[in-house]
Amino acid sequence: MTNSTTAGENYPVVAQDSDEAGGGDVFRIDLERFWIQALNLKFWLLGIIALGLLAGLAVTLLSTELFRATSRIEINLVTQNVTAAEPIEIQSRTSDFQYINTQYELLESKFIAQRVIEAGNLSRDDAFLSAFNLNNGGNVTNRRLESILRSNVTIDPVANSSLVDIRYSSPSAEVSANIANLWAQEFLAANYEKRFGANIEAREFLEEQIEELRERLSISERELVDYANANQIVILSSGGDSEGSETASQTLVGAELSALNSALAQATTERIQAQSALKAGARGDAGAAASAALRSRLAEAQSQLAELRATFGPGYPEIKAKEAEVASLRQALSGESSIDNRDLQAAFRKASLQEQSLRAKLQEAKNSFLGQQGTGIQYGILKREVETNRELYDALLQRYKELEAAGAGKNNMDLIDAAVPPGGPYAPSLLRNLLIGLVAGLLIAAALVYLRETMDQTVRDPSDVSRRLGLSPLGLIPRVESENIVEELERRSSEISEAYAAARTNMAFLTPEGAPRALMLTSTRPNEGKSISSVALARSFVQLGKKVLLVDADLRHSGLSDFIGIGKSGGKGLSGMLVGNGALSSATVPVDPHGFDLLPAGHKPPNPVELLAGPGLKNVVDSALETYDHVIVDGAPVLGLADALEVSKSVEGVVYIVESNGVNIRAIQNALGRLKSANARVFGAVVTKLDQRNSAYGYGYGYGYGYGYGDGAEAEQDTDR
Repeated sequence: MTNSTTAGENYPVVAQDSDEAGGGDVFRIDLERFWIQALNLKFWLLGIIALGLLAGLAVTLLSTELFRATSRIEINLVTQNVTAAEPIEIQSRTSDFQYINTQYELLESKFIAQRVIEAGNLSRDDAFLSAFNLNNGGNVTNRRLESILRSNVTIDPVANSSLVDIRYSSPSAEVSANIANLWAQEFLAANYEKRFGANIEAREFLEEQIEELRERLSISERELVDYANANQIVILSSGGDSEGSETASQTLVGAELSALNSALAQATTERIQAQSALKAGARGDAGAAASAALRSRLAEAQSQLAELRATFGPGYPEIKAKEAEVASLRQALSGESSIDNRDLQAAFRKASLQEQSLRAKLQEAKNSFLGQQGTGIQYGILKREVETNRELYDALLQRYKELEAAGAGKNNMDLIDAAVPPGGPYAPSLLRNLLIGLVAGLLIAAALVYLRETMDQTVRDPSDVSRRLGLSPLGLIPRVESENIVEELERRSSEISEAYAAARTNMAFLTPEGAPRALMLTSTRPNEGKSISSVALARSFVQLGKKVLLVDADLRHSGLSDFIGIGKSGGKGLSGMLVGNGALSSATVPVDPHGFDLLPAGHKPPNPVELLAGPGLKNVVDSALETYDHVIVDGAPVLGLADALEVSKSVEGVVYIVESNGVNIRAIQNALGRLKSANARVFGAVVTKLDQRNSAYGYGYGYGYGYGYGDGAEAEQDTDR
């Protein structure tokens, strides 16, 4: 006994269906199978596509109109350190790309959405709540508002530019424009705060501190002035330091004391000088000059008088005149001396009186100064507090001005175009929804074809018999829709009759001697066309002039006799012969319309497997071969039963019947595995019930029939034969 592979090698007719004939173009074959599956499901697929288009139309009619507004901003890169004091930093393209992408992500972030909610007070905005049907839902949480905002905003960068479009869609044109503008404004504000936020916060803090210090300075100055007024402290100047003991020098009393002290010192000096001049007889500068002039004139006059006396006599008139002049000068000089003495005494008295008066004033001022010593200390404390507050205030004010100058930078992002309410809705779009429905329908249809093809493990392409099962396809039998299959078989020109004739011809090449003399027909399960194939092959061999015996070996569900129309055989038949009851000639029944003899199953035994496992069947077959040219055994299905395995031991080999579009290939493989385990020789397979679903694979005869063996229950029962 050889295996099925050997049987396939003995069958040259089907070489065109092997993998080698296909040239290994499996991908092309798979695509072809999907295309054929699509053709088989064309009405379903057209229906799915039509439903997709209808769904697109329904969505268009039932959808709420949406308005989309767009605001456009410009995002520029930040240039740092562009000053004369510091070098310019050159940023790489990677950092630029990261910066731009970061801004895009920030535009879609929850952070911006929360800012928009707060800036627009959307939880109380009737227009926004009405647009999204939230005004009747009670309290609206920020989480829900955030979800609505982020699900309807679209960030669309303009290609090859630094521009970014912020699009927002809603059922209201005004709401869309408002939210788009709010989104842009809050993003720009957030970016400005991020860049200059530290300065802004510092300025706000300094503003509070400056205001507080201004108030403290005002209070301290008011307390200082009030204290000075209450204690009659008059401030003459703000010069000098503010140490405690020296603060009084800035007051009126201190200034007066200092002036009196200086004046007293000057008066004492003048009094001492006048007293010294009086004691020494000293004259003043003016008196000394006058006395000197008189002495000079007196000396000159005395000289002239001496010259005159030497020249003239005593009675000379000029001598008398000179003598009178000399006497007058001497008298004048004597009067001048007494005047100078009186002036010195008057000057001394004046200096003494002035000194005494200034000393009294100084003592009075000193008493006042000593009285203000206690109040001066408190005044100094208050003044130091004023000066401290003023210094702090000036320092903070200077720092505030510096921060204001540093924080007054320009935002690197600008609003280019503000959003305006759109003139009409952009959605729903009938064309777009129809395209979506069409695409969805095509995808579903493609998925259906894919799933149907991948999950359908039945034999659709007859080449699967050799490619996946490793069997030689001996015959391809069409499905016949006629209720009377026997009549179709009797018409030799019918397609089913010609198909079985072709199968009989292929069997002639199975062995070197021709067609096997003893063979069994079996299948995976009932209703695959096994019995009708047995009858058809027997008729075909009879047409060649062969003497054929058809054995009904299905002892469990026999119905071949009824199918042929010869009725029950009573106790005669195969079951009777297996128990040794009667001869072969007495058990066979001639079937005149078909020309072969039939060995019916006979009485249904309680133990068919035991009967078939014994030597009885082998003896029956050997005995039949002495009289008949061919013995065809109609066996039971393989799966679930051991009958076919036992029958295979009594024949030369097995012809396997495969129903196309019906039995799972895995089940067929399991059944063939059972036959191989029983060392059965499988000659090949006959594929039955081919219809238009299989014709696309290039097999068939242009069959316009089917192979249903009738439409009623009786035809279904006949199929099992």
